[in-house]
Amino acid sequence: MPNPPATLRRRALIQAAAAYGAIGSMPAARAQGVWDKLRGQTLRVSYPGPHPHYDAAEQLFGDFTRATGIKIERDRAPYLDMKARQLASMRKPEGDYDVVTYLIAWKTEYVKQGLLRPLDDMLADPRLAMADYDFKDLIPAYVQAIGLVGGPKMYLPGPGARLYGLPYGAETSVLGFRRDILERQKLQVPSTYDELLRACELIRDKEKIAGVASRSQAGHQITHAWLLHLSPFGGQVFDAGFRPALHEDAGVRAAETLARLVETGPVAAGKAGFDEMQAAFLNGECAFYLDTLAVMGPAKDPKRSKVADKVAYAMHPSGTRLSGQTGGFGLAIPKNARHPEAAWVFLQWLTSKANDLRVATLGGNTGRWSTLANVDFKIRNPEQGILPFALRAANPDWRPLIPEWDEMSKDIIGQALPDVLTGRRTARDALVSTVPRLESLLRSGGWIGPPEAAARRTPARELEKRT
Repeated sequence: MPNPPATLRRRALIQAAAAYGAIGSMPAARAQGVWDKLRGQTLRVSYPGPHPHYDAAEQLFGDFTRATGIKIERDRAPYLDMKARQLASMRKPEGDYDVVTYLIAWKTEYVKQGLLRPLDDMLADPRLAMADYDFKDLIPAYVQAIGLVGGPKMYLPGPGARLYGLPYGAETSVLGFRRDILERQKLQVPSTYDELLRACELIRDKEKIAGVASRSQAGHQITHAWLLHLSPFGGQVFDAGFRPALHEDAGVRAAETLARLVETGPVAAGKAGFDEMQAAFLNGECAFYLDTLAVMGPAKDPKRSKVADKVAYAMHPSGTRLSGQTGGFGLAIPKNARHPEAAWVFLQWLTSKANDLRVATLGGNTGRWSTLANVDFKIRNPEQGILPFALRAANPDWRPLIPEWDEMSKDIIGQALPDVLTGRRTARDALVSTVPRLESLLRSGGWIGPPEAAARRTPARELEKRT
């Protein structure tokens, strides 16, 4: 997203601070002596950029330093370049980073290797806690998906789970639609996949534009597109015992639905990544968008969108149930951080109620119910009115959050699904073909035992040994 001129950015920041009661100092209820000892420390933060949410948050850093005396030094990099730098730092006796920004898919790997500091104890420590932090106001699906490790499947909430990160720049999925087209065709907003498919096909035939934009490139992109449909049809990639389940009926139906949706789309099968998919919707080439909420900002920007005044949003359609994506980023403190207490102050301050609201106002993603409930915010950002409903359906088990998932998504599932779009193989045959390689990676990672053994390693127990 192009950055507005500096004067406009500053004006927006001042307006947000005035409108939403931004804090210029820390809460008076803090333990003054402990926090005063942190003044003068410098935190080094592994930080993504460019990124709309983190670009907005960066505008608040000066306020943090003025309020606490703690300075921020950013190691800013494209997010795909951050992981290698973070691993190199966190494996040293003393790290280069006090705070790391991590992608949701990295959390289990980092904790399995003993690289992150649990946050539970610091959250409960009255010496360090912000009195009005209100942890329960954080959106639960984001906390569960991005922050918890050690529970069922090692990455879900439940017995054994501990807090290792706070969601920051998190996302769920929404259905974007062209109001004008639906009104012209006298169509209701689709609430089910059957309704969406019928609407896409009718609009394609009568309006002579595409139905829905979808990712379809081989690798991660097409796997993401299939996952968007898998959870609403009641499916999962692996069952509770990490046995592959993607080739069962729900997975097959999700793949068949993906193929039908892509047929109605504006971009040829195999050609669309996220950028192409989003651009097709912003350019008015299709009637629907079904993917991450990241489209909301660009879609209302007349400089980026040809349909800025014609778009509205609805819940992710249901298949056999309501369900939606969980994804995005979190903030964590490495175990070898030089200044962990100052880092925890920074994490609380950045994700506090007041500053979540400020960042959301400046174009970032909200992580709190209180922001979505704020009357002023709702008036200024009516498109986000669907999020309180969508987020209650968001699924923390939307995809497996294990270290092997990257290879599984890119090199196995993401290479089989294109055959479904081209008709080279049936959905069932394509998905069944992935099972042997998936099982091999699961065995090498210790998630399941050898074929002749029923026993497998318990992820929570293994985590306990490592930490």
